[in-house]
Amino acid sequence: MTSRDILAILWERMRERTSPRRAHPHHALTARTVAATHAPGRIADGNGLYLFVQPSGAKSWLLRTLVQGTRRDIGLGSVRLVSLAEARDEAQRLRKVARGQGDPLAERQRPSIPTFAAAARRYHAELVPSFKNVKHGQQWLSSLGPFLAACGAKRVDAVTTADVLAAISPRWLTHPETSSRILQRVRAIFEWCAAHGYRTGDNPTHGLTKVLPKQPKAVRHQPALPYPEVPAFLRALSQSDAGAMVQLALEFLVLSCGRTVETLGARWEEIDLGVQTWTVPGVRMKGGVSHRVPLASRCLAILERAQALSAGSPYIFPNPRTQRPFSNMAFLMVTRRMTAQQIFVPSQPYVPHGFRASYRTWAEERTHVPHEVREAVLAHKNLSKTEAAYNRTDLFEQRRGLMETWARFATATPATVVAIRA
Repeated sequence: MTSRDILAILWERMRERTSPRRAHPHHALTARTVAATHAPGRIADGNGLYLFVQPSGAKSWLLRTLVQGTRRDIGLGSVRLVSLAEARDEAQRLRKVARGQGDPLAERQRPSIPTFAAAARRYHAELVPSFKNVKHGQQWLSSLGPFLAACGAKRVDAVTTADVLAAISPRWLTHPETSSRILQRVRAIFEWCAAHGYRTGDNPTHGLTKVLPKQPKAVRHQPALPYPEVPAFLRALSQSDAGAMVQLALEFLVLSCGRTVETLGARWEEIDLGVQTWTVPGVRMKGGVSHRVPLASRCLAILERAQALSAGSPYIFPNPRTQRPFSNMAFLMVTRRMTAQQIFVPSQPYVPHGFRASYRTWAEERTHVPHEVREAVLAHKNLSKTEAAYNRTDLFEQRRGLMETWARFATATPATVVAIRA
């Protein structure tokens, strides 16, 4: 450092000590004076922080300090974006870096480290286009609630393996599926942070499964209606107070053995009436592979009725109020109301998704078609990799007869007994 630099620094410090603007033992500026100052020049606040006013009237903050023996001027941002208090905090932080023989300029260029909650939201925003539906995207972020409550306020570079363990442990055994899913998502967030330079070193989730207790393996099945009760359910559905479009959609779900999201999101462009087929594209299938569904005669009648009610919507079963698909809860609410109003009284609890199991049990007990055909109706793949490489049929024609038989069974009406008097 030259003698000229030393004299300049001493002169600036002397000006700060003798400045008439000095209204505080450490700081000269106030928010009011910052807003009222318009004359070009530098106005010292103290400790090397200046308000810099350009001839154009633009105002910014400037820090003058020594960096490894050399005087440096470091811009701290516009007054419009950085408050006086924020400028003072940042100036103090950078002076500490300089006193430790660090480089404040390099420190300023480093990305600001977000909290874990902020990082989770930013990562989730990048994932949104990949989610199959809005509900899945919302569940992804909301599932992190317990973890965010424990670690969300910490900077991502300050979260340790011990923090993750403490946040995951309480629910690890009582909610094994949810906890495992949260751990996977937390791991992905930390990998995203590492890729953006927000933290270095090992991912704090690595190795946790080795120290956490082994989770119990629980197999959960969707509650299903016994297949002998399906015809009575469909008859009751037609007599319920549910809207006509919801009734048609729910009956179509039962007869086509589809999933709720596939049925509610079905579009007319997926239907080929010429070959009586509904082709669900892979982007809407759980397994990501397109699935052809042979349509039974009753399904074709449902489509004809839906077309008359859909008012030109691209969706087969649109909500009449919005012309958009119904909520995923629509079918569940219908079945709950039917039970509450005793329009249909099931022998056991059930959900709309369980009708797939109702079909599967019926096919097992009441038909003699091969196992592969029964599974293909549900778009299940049970082939090994070797078999799949050679057996590429989807058994479509064999499924057509099975689907027609299922539809006739499900829509059958009970025989009427007439007493004959002698």
